[in-house]
Amino acid sequence: MRISAVETYSLKLSADAAYLGQLGDGTDPPAGYAVRPPWRSIYSDRYETLLVRLVAEDGTSGWGEALAPVAPEVPAAIVDLLLGPVLIGKPALAPRPVFAALRDLMRERGHLVGHQADALAAVDIALWDLAGKLTGLPVATLLGGAFRDAVPSYVSGLPRPDDEGRAALGAEWASRGAKAVKLHLGNGVATDLSTVDAVREAAPALRIAVDAHWAYSVDEALALAAGLAARGCWFLEAPLAPEDIAGHAELTSRATIPVAVGETLRNRFEFAQWLTARGLRIAQPDVARTGITEAMAIAELCTAAHVPVAPHHSVGLGVALAAGVHVSAAVEGLAAFEYQPTSFTVGQRLLTEPLAVHPAGFPVPTGPGLGIDIDAETVARLSKES
Repeated sequence: MRISAVETYSLKLSADAAYLGQLGDGTDPPAGYAVRPPWRSIYSDRYETLLVRLVAEDGTSGWGEALAPVAPEVPAAIVDLLLGPVLIGKPALAPRPVFAALRDLMRERGHLVGHQADALAAVDIALWDLAGKLTGLPVATLLGGAFRDAVPSYVSGLPRPDDEGRAALGAEWASRGAKAVKLHLGNGVATDLSTVDAVREAAPALRIAVDAHWAYSVDEALALAAGLAARGCWFLEAPLAPEDIAGHAELTSRATIPVAVGETLRNRFEFAQWLTARGLRIAQPDVARTGITEAMAIAELCTAAHVPVAPHHSVGLGVALAAGVHVSAAVEGLAAFEYQPTSFTVGQRLLTEPLAVHPAGFPVPTGPGLGIDIDAETVARLSKES
C-alpha cells in the first residue's frame, strides 16, 4: 500500500476566549498577532494550526497536526513544496523509514528545527495515524504497547487577569477533580509567588507548577525556585532564555525544585545536549513539534538519563492532542501530560466524536490509529474561512 495524496489545511479559529485569556490589564488581546507583555513571544488572538492529510491508494486517510500558533501557512508551504512530492508513492506502513527520509531532505542545511521540523511533525503524526488505520491498531500499540490506559494530566493555565480570579478558577478545577495546575506567570519573582500563595490558599489540595515563559535571569530564577520549593510546588518551567543551556544547568544544579524544559526543542539531538549538560529535570517535548517518531526517540534518551517526560501541549487542537495522549501512554517514564481546557474545547470542532477527558487525566483512545475521526468537510470549510 502506497501514499497517493497529500493535503494541507491551515486553520485560524476564533473562540470565546483567546489562548491564555485576557491581558494583565483585563482587556482582550488585539486582533491579529501581538506580543503579550511580560512575555516576548508573538501570539495570535485565534487558535491557529496546520493539519495534514495523507491518503493511501485504497482511500484510507491519516491525519497529522503541527503546533503552528502563528502563520500556519509557512509549514503548509513546506509540506506542499518539499515534503509532499517526496511522500507520493512512499509505503503507507513504514512511518519511521519515511520520517528518516524526509528528515534528511534538509538536515545538511540546518533545517532540523523551526518551520521545517513543524511541517515534518505534522506529516509524521499522519504517517502513524495512517499506519494504524490500515492495520486496525492504535498508535500506542504500534509503538510497542501502552504502559497505561489513562494518562495523568494537569490543568494548564488559570486564564484570569488577577490573583482573585486565578484563585477562584483553581478552586473550581479542584472541585471538578483536578489534581494539579500550572500557572503561566513570569511577572516578577514577588508577584509570581503571591499568585502561587493565592491559588494555594483557595485550593490547598492542588499540586502547583509554574511556567515562567523564559522571563528571568539565573539569579531571579534561583530566587523564584527557592520560593516555589519552600511552598512545596511541583516544577518550574522555562525559567530562562530558551537557548541558555549553561544557565539552565547552573539553575538545575542549585535549585531544589525540578526545572522543566523542552517545548522549544524539536529533535533527539537537541535533547541529548540538554541531558548531557544536565540542564533539565523534566523533559517536555511537544509531539506536534517533534512528531511521534522523534518524540519516542527523545523519551528513550530521557529514560536512559532517568529524566521523567511530561509532554507539552498548548494551542494544538484535536489531532495533536490525540497524538500526545498516545505517546504519553507509550512512554515508560511519564510524569504527566498537559491539559489546555480552551484548546481542548476548540479542537473538538474538528472531530466527529469528542475525545474523552477528566481534569485529572485522559483515557487513551482505543480505536485504530489515533483513535479519532476527523470531520473532513468541517476542516475544509474552516480552512477556506481562515
